[in-house]
Amino acid sequence: MIGLTSLKGKQFYLNPDLIYRIDETPDTVITLTDSKTLVVLETATAVIALIIAYRQKIFSGRELLERDNERNEE
Repeated sequence: MIGLTSLKGKQFYLNPDLIYRIDETPDTVITLTDSKTLVVLETATAVIALIIAYRQKIFSGRELLERDNERNEE
């Protein structure tokens, strides 16, 4: 999940697999695969960077390692 900020300043998390397209109009508008739209404070470039970082984390297996480390610390 990637962390984003709504126009009202509320933070929320979005599964990037649900993103169909991102437009700047000049607000950043994210259209989801179900045609719903979200307007966020982040720029399209920032959203793309978050998606790339998320995918790198997933594909590198770091998320599993971090979860295991958190469990071991408890």
